[in-house]
Amino acid sequence: MEPEIPAHLPCRLGNMAAALTLTGSLCLDASIQAAEHRMPVIQELWIHIASNPDLGDLNTEKQEPVDFGVWQAADGTWQLWSCIRNTKEPGKTRLFYRWEGAKLTDANWKPMGIAMHANTALGETEGGLQAPFVFCAQDGRYEMFYGSWDNICSAESKDGKTFERRLNMDGKATLFDGGTNPRDPIVLRIGGLWYCYYTAHPAEKGADYCRTSPDLRVWSEARLVAKGGQAGDGPYSAECPFVVELGPGQFYLFRTQHYGANAQTSVYFSRNSMDFGVDHDEGHFVCTLPIAAPEIIHYEGEYYIAALMPDLKGIRISRLEWVEAH
Repeated sequence: MEPEIPAHLPCRLGNMAAALTLTGSLCLDASIQAAEHRMPVIQELWIHIASNPDLGDLNTEKQEPVDFGVWQAADGTWQLWSCIRNTKEPGKTRLFYRWEGAKLTDANWKPMGIAMHANTALGETEGGLQAPFVFCAQDGRYEMFYGSWDNICSAESKDGKTFERRLNMDGKATLFDGGTNPRDPIVLRIGGLWYCYYTAHPAEKGADYCRTSPDLRVWSEARLVAKGGQAGDGPYSAECPFVVELGPGQFYLFRTQHYGANAQTSVYFSRNSMDFGVDHDEGHFVCTLPIAAPEIIHYEGEYYIAALMPDLKGIRISRLEWVEAH
């Protein structure tokens, strides 16, 4: 039986983490106990969809495409926005760049240029844009959540291509202050609420948090949902959190520890969307994956996975399956 997909996913068509670099391979270091969970498996070779872009006057030899979002626009084209770091952008050196593909599995999507710069007048830190995540809300409007270094912010679009910041009562793009460098938001609808998961590292301790909202505007206080365990508790031990409800009440959290040649993402399972293990792994840890900042896309009954290239010079995609654990 195909896992039940939340009602908002067919519109947003995207984003989540996981699987392996080796065709047909399961997660590494599996240790979960319950037979109810599934394991992510890569089914095909990776397809290279985006390379290090030409930023013109903002180019540097050290620039890298990192955290990104993939979704299908209203006209059917596929959109990829990535945070590019270590550029000549003033401040924190980061900006958003955009690619477009006719088909999800096409190689070498078309570079479309710089999509967004930080705007300090709207409450964003100069050069501090991080990790765009886009989904389609129930009214058909595309919503983008992203980090601005010190806050989580939002923008909106009618066509899924051109976004305008959504401002609060103070005329800022800020949704909430998430602590020390809040970033990598992902939004999921569970029951009657929207859940926003993100990472931050207060006191240099990386952790994953969640806030809920009935309307995507007013958010609850933060709740700690994952920290520590085998992944560690350093400032970057809970990067790129992504939660998917693969089946009713079956939640998977993916959190990245390392980028590059030694990439590592840890996977956790829970029946409680607000608890994936805090300072322990018991009953939650599934496996580690040799990839970084992955995203999962569900399209036409199939799952796909996108992740960073090992050399941090681009983004790739492959088909993904979930198999029963033994």
